[in-house]
Amino acid sequence: DIELGYRGPPIAPLKVVGSPAPYAFVSVNTAGGTDFIAAGLAWKVDLGPVYVRPGVGLSLNNGPDRRVNADGTRTDLGSRVLFEPEIGLGVKLGERASLEASWVHISGARLFNSEQNPGIDMIGLRFNQRL
Repeated sequence: DIELGYRGPPIAPLKVVGSPAPYAFVSVNTAGGTDFIAAGLAWKVDLGPVYVRPGVGLSLNNGPDRRVNADGTRTDLGSRVLFEPEIGLGVKLGERASLEASWVHISGARLFNSEQNPGIDMIGLRFNQRL
C-alpha cells in the first residue's frame, strides 16, 4: 500500500485530553485490493530522541460487499465505514522531518456487522515533512 496524508497542528482547546492533532490520509493498494481514506486524531508523546504517536479515527473503504474464500470463510470487511486505530514510533531527522515505523489497522470491531470482522493490518514506514 502507498499512503499519502496530512497532519495538522495540535488542537489547543483539546488540551484537557492531551491536545491531539487531526490527520487524514488515503491508502492505495498497488495490487488492486482494498483502498481507503481515513481521518482522526493522534497524540505525540516525546520520549527523548524518539516519540510514540498513537491515533484513532474512522475510515471509508472500497472493498467488496461480500467475499468468500474457497473454504467458505468470509473475508470481506463487513462495512464500508470502519474504525482506524494506529500507532507510530518515530525519530526526528531535523526540525522539519521525521521517520516513523507505523502500524495501521482497519476493522469494524463487529459493531457494524455482528457476523464479520477480519480487518486489515498495515505495517510500514512513514516519512513526515513539515510544510
